[in-house]
Amino acid sequence: MSRRDQIRMTPEEIRVYLDEQKVINVATVGPNNRPHLAPLWYFPHEDGVATWTYGSSQKAKNLRRLPEATVLIESGDSYEKLRGISLESDVQIVEDTDEVTRMGITLMQRYAGAKPGDAVPAELSEFIGRQAPKRIGLIFHPTKIVSWDHTKLGGTY
Repeated sequence: MSRRDQIRMTPEEIRVYLDEQKVINVATVGPNNRPHLAPLWYFPHEDGVATWTYGSSQKAKNLRRLPEATVLIESGDSYEKLRGISLESDVQIVEDTDEVTRMGITLMQRYAGAKPGDAVPAELSEFIGRQAPKRIGLIFHPTKIVSWDHTKLGGTY
């Protein structure tokens, strides 16, 4: 078995890892054809991730021009602890304000520690409702997934 095969995460390990992590780095193609990289909060969605951003942001402009991105989620502070997932993705842009509001609530509840299905506080709903018209939702549908978990090597290289 190759080293690459040894460190690849299973689909279940990928789902767990996506649930555990908090920040994605999203690479889009800028107007000068250079990568534009931005960190974002996210929530797991289907086999990928989803988030929202301001509709006037550079990443939104880039994705309207070319709705493709690479998403990186990674952790570990030494070689034997490196873990991560790279998602080459087609990006669905969501502009329906009601859906963007739902996405914003899902996102904020995740970072507040709420569980799916928990009641949404009225203050949060009102806050997100005021934000949603300025934002778009982004759903990243992976076309290629690469994963690595160096902890599977047991400290050997």
